[in-house]
Amino acid sequence: MYIDGQWRANEATFPVFNPATGEKLADVADANARDLEDAIESAHRTFPEWSATTAYRRAAMLRDAYALMMERKEPLAKQMTEEQGKPLKAARNEVQYAADFLLWYSEEARRLYGSTIPAPRSDQRFIVAHQPIGVVGAITPWNYPTSMVTRKLAPALAAGCTVVLKPAEQTPLCAMEVFKILDEVGLPPGVANLVTTSNPVPVGEAFTSDRRIRKVTFTGSTEVGRILGEAAGKSLKRVSMELGGHAPFLVMADADPVHAAKGASLVKFLNTGQACISPNRMYVHRSIAEQFTAVLADRVSKMRAGNGLADGISVGPLVDDAAVEKVERQVTDAVDKGATTVVGGHRLTADGLEAGHFYAPTVLDGVEPGMDIYREETFGPVAPVIPFDDEDTVLDLANDTEYGLAAYVYTNDLSKAMRLFEGLRFGIVGINDINPTAAAAPFGGMGDSGLGREGGREGIAEYLETKLGGFSLR
Repeated sequence: MYIDGQWRANEATFPVFNPATGEKLADVADANARDLEDAIESAHRTFPEWSATTAYRRAAMLRDAYALMMERKEPLAKQMTEEQGKPLKAARNEVQYAADFLLWYSEEARRLYGSTIPAPRSDQRFIVAHQPIGVVGAITPWNYPTSMVTRKLAPALAAGCTVVLKPAEQTPLCAMEVFKILDEVGLPPGVANLVTTSNPVPVGEAFTSDRRIRKVTFTGSTEVGRILGEAAGKSLKRVSMELGGHAPFLVMADADPVHAAKGASLVKFLNTGQACISPNRMYVHRSIAEQFTAVLADRVSKMRAGNGLADGISVGPLVDDAAVEKVERQVTDAVDKGATTVVGGHRLTADGLEAGHFYAPTVLDGVEPGMDIYREETFGPVAPVIPFDDEDTVLDLANDTEYGLAAYVYTNDLSKAMRLFEGLRFGIVGINDINPTAAAAPFGGMGDSGLGREGGREGIAEYLETKLGGFSLR
């Protein structure tokens, strides 16, 4: 753990495993109540001084952290592959994405502009200023174990907040490397604190109940998000949450089915399908569905699953056995109810994969609303294809979910693209674009997919209070 500028261990530890091999990578400090109290108190005590630090100094530290992360890109990527499982190429991309947040918010720190408002009286002046909200309790997930840390830390630090961060118990090592970088660039003690634990419940309870913490930011499941949001509401804390998704992927009749299938294969199997923006329902117009499915199946059949450190691997392991069992259950349910397995559809245990958590990249055809996979988030390497006939009703089908994070549309008709962009009730919509994300762009969802935004100008606003000054000149 990293508390008040010092690395801390204790007698209690928990193991971290490689999901591809089952190998134990390390034993990590398991926080107790004293550790958590020390971290919160450290952030609370340090906040007045850090919030008064000039934006230029905060910006310089984030720029230095960006430069150091880029220098260490390769070892950071290798560790991520070992700890989280994603192929090394994808891990390199994530390190770059993580560094981008440090650089972007180093620039935004110096652009926390206020404003003046015309007053109704001649002797009155209004000034609007933005000030940091206070101590932030941050909880990050395992599927993007480095970029989700910087996506929360960078705007919080840029705004002048102090932070206590708890990483996912599956991937604490990646978070530790980020904090090593912050330590080396001279971040003052207490500004950012890292608490690692095998039991996240006490941390969530402390973050939502402790009056010293003024904001909670969480990325994870909708179920846990509801629990945290309800608890935080009792003390009226600011909350931002990036939760689950059930993204529709719409391929209209005028689209190029080959181009759309290539895009679908890339975004669906990104991070082995363990991404909140991963498409879960592929609605393809029946006139091109056969060609789309054939191209998708051909590309998926050529994907190699295995240890992400090996050459040519495009699909890594799932996070644990429970994740594999969930995928198996959804696929079995779909097939039992009439879906067809075009490619895959089974757990992978041959060729040295038996010690890991692998499931074959899978394409299902003929998926219908009565199947579990049609409603539940999969978080695994399964692409469900759903043919449709009526373009006028496919928007209703796409919106028929409680989630609202990401959606995708393939069409060559500009008018149709605009109508769908405006009509889809999702926070992120990719039009012929499978990667509608960047550090400079707001990321977040509607409905059960969360509250608030991360990234872009909106991301730093989540850590700021708006203050009005009314001045009488009499």
